[in-house]
This record gives sequence, C-alpha cells and structure tokens, in this order.
Amino acid sequence: MARKRYTAEEIICHLRTVEIEAGKGLGIADACRKLGITEQTYYRWKKEYGGLRVKQAKRLKGLEQENARLKRLVADLSLDNSMLALRPGEWVMFTYFPIGSSMHVRAIIPHLT
Repeated sequence: MARKRYTAEEIICHLRTVEIEAGKGLGIADACRKLGITEQTYYRWKKEYGGLRVKQAKRLKGLEQENARLKRLVADLSLDNSMLALRPGEWVMFTYFPIGSSMHVRAIIPHLT
C-alpha cells in the first residue's frame, strides 16, 4: 500500500480530531481507526506537533529544511578546506554521500598544485 504524506495542517487537524473524539468517550485507537491512521502514527505526530498551531508547524518544517541545507553546506566547505590544507603531491582518500542516496562513494585523488 502506498504511503500517504500529510501536510502539517492535516496532521494538526487530525490530532485535534482525535482529541475531540477521545473527549466524547471514544478510545484513542478507535478515533485513529476512524481517521485511517495507526496509533503509532498518532503518538509520533503528537510528540512532534503536540501543542503547535498550523503557522508554528509550517515555520518548524521550514527551519528544519534550512538546517539540513546549512549542514550540507558546512560539510562541503569542510571537505574543500581539508583539500586545500594538503601538501602538494599528497594523496587523499575521502568518502562522499550523494544527496538522496544511501550509498557512499570513496575516492583517492592526488592533490594537485
């Protein structure tokens, strides 16, 4: 079965719906089943989006994406910096993880002046 991706707004709406249903006396498991999500998903979402509003959740996702982009940038700059610090004629072995890939690439290259 294909996995559905929910937006932050949908997740917060589902969390509120489950809380309302639970307040009416329906169990968490039954409320989750009614929405078509598992209990595990509900608790994971509650842990991440617990007391957030829609605007705050959007901002959180934006900040997480920006943080990931900056981490990649720092990693690339660190690699460039270490390459520049080598002595002429020295060989280098480094490991590179292409974005979106679970495989890594190893290379041994000569340091050129």
